[in-house]
Amino acid sequence: MQTPLELQIQTLPDNPGVYQYFDKDEKILYVGKAKNLKKRVQSYFTKSHDNYKTSVLVKKIVSIKHIVVPTETDALLLENNLIKKLQPRYNVLLKDDKTYPWICIKREPFSRIFPTRNMVKDGSEYFGPYTSFKTVNTLLDLIKELYPLRTCSYDLSKGNIDSGKYKVCLEYHIGNCKGPCEGYESLEEYQNQVNAIREILKGNFKDSLKDFKVLMTTLASEMMFEEAQKIKEKIEVLENYQSRSTILNPKISNIDVFSIVSDEGMAYVNFLQISHGAIIRSHTMEIKKKLEETDEELLELAIVELRERFHLLTREIVVPFEVDLGENVKITVPKLGDKKQILDLSIRNAKFYRMDQLKQIKIVDPDRHANRIMAQMKKDLRLSVEPRHIECFDNSNIQGTNPVAACVVFKNGKASKKDYRHFNIKTVEGPDDFASMEEVVYRRYKRLLDEKEELPQLIIIDGGKGQLSSALKSLDDLGLRGKIAIVGIAKRLEELFYPDDPIPLYLDKKSETLKIIQQLRNEAHRFGITHHRDKRSKSALKNSLESIPGIGEKTMITLLKHFKSVKRLQKATENEISDVVGASKAKKITDFYMTINKPLL
Repeated sequence: MQTPLELQIQTLPDNPGVYQYFDKDEKILYVGKAKNLKKRVQSYFTKSHDNYKTSVLVKKIVSIKHIVVPTETDALLLENNLIKKLQPRYNVLLKDDKTYPWICIKREPFSRIFPTRNMVKDGSEYFGPYTSFKTVNTLLDLIKELYPLRTCSYDLSKGNIDSGKYKVCLEYHIGNCKGPCEGYESLEEYQNQVNAIREILKGNFKDSLKDFKVLMTTLASEMMFEEAQKIKEKIEVLENYQSRSTILNPKISNIDVFSIVSDEGMAYVNFLQISHGAIIRSHTMEIKKKLEETDEELLELAIVELRERFHLLTREIVVPFEVDLGENVKITVPKLGDKKQILDLSIRNAKFYRMDQLKQIKIVDPDRHANRIMAQMKKDLRLSVEPRHIECFDNSNIQGTNPVAACVVFKNGKASKKDYRHFNIKTVEGPDDFASMEEVVYRRYKRLLDEKEELPQLIIIDGGKGQLSSALKSLDDLGLRGKIAIVGIAKRLEELFYPDDPIPLYLDKKSETLKIIQQLRNEAHRFGITHHRDKRSKSALKNSLESIPGIGEKTMITLLKHFKSVKRLQKATENEISDVVGASKAKKITDFYMTINKPLL
């Protein structure tokens, strides 16, 4: 029997994120980041640790929480936030008050642009944060080469410039500045450059990249290859530059974000606490449905519970839809922008939490997992009973040759391979998939009726309306129409067709019901095509062997059983064939294939 901790580790996602270790008293021990959460956390528990401190940490871990983020960079930034906020005992790095660097566009006439670790609330714009000063310096170097900007800290008000208070410095004389301090550059011209730089920092740098590439080409044409190579390297950094982080955003002040994901029996509510633009807390709670509660009702209850539990006093709440929490709280339902990004992150974490819980249920209580899947399929496919026994049919042929069909069987949502069946088409000539489908469906259920075997609750036909109609003819002939549910699935748009209904059903692309139907369809195709290839290969082997002088039927059967395919027989050495049918016949076979494979001159 697996422990709760082992289950948690086994069901972690393979995504970037941050993990948190807790002890038996639910006190946080450690915060870490990972490119792959599952691999990173497993490494703590699957290898011995030389470091005594790490060994002690692992022994104390009782539970794990994790937050999934879009990128490894976001994981690094979130780790920094949480360590500074939570001060875990076993984290040494990042506990200081240092922060990651930003690029600031100062709010002033002739704006300065410079790196900083401190944000000042004076209306200036901040871009980042960046996990490396190398990226910051590369960006600033690129900007400097394209756009000459001032580096002085003078107050360049119109009055000061008109009165001639300042004189141009060395930066002007070496071409790094156009001299706005003496009025050599207008405010409008300067701010146009700042606007272009702002777009670069936002990630909208197509036009600027063109300018950089022109500069690189110009340098190369003037034989200045070293300078051109430097510009090329900087362009590569810029092309890989991540303009925004969901984890840290100075435009978002103090808000709480709530989202909900639900299924038939449970709802999962994720909460993110944002303080000064940074995520400082994440928590997901489960709610068991008792009646037919709506997501709106459940989310309202969860928000009240979580705000009370964590003593939240935030005046603004971001949610995916309108909820009623009284007049003292501002409700925001974002459609675009920064708040929508952070809401999407919350929804993503709720979905991952649900997936983790379902994986754990599947391991601990497979019957409960199967019951939930069956109930969901019954609802999604509008069936009268749960589809505990499902059969799926598929045809395989190439231009009418060696036509076969396959029937695969799923019981309680899992493949029952002992019940799979192959069919060789007997009554149809030529490539007629409709007639072939009619034949195999009739043969399958005629036999089940004759042998008084259990019939399925659902039949799936791999094909559209035509294939479905052919299968229905067989059910009509057997008197089974209306007694077994039957649907056809068309590959192109994953449309589900029902008898006598011209409008197809479209399931959510991420729904478990559609995934099981796709799994059935793919398994039927794999099983059918494997049988078709074997039959075609054996037929080709037999036909080619019949052309070899001195090789009789008994030898053909022996070779057929041993080599399985023409390709393998042709590649076999004379000694390998001799071990099967003797030296004399082996020579005849190898001589024959050497003759037919000999290139024409």
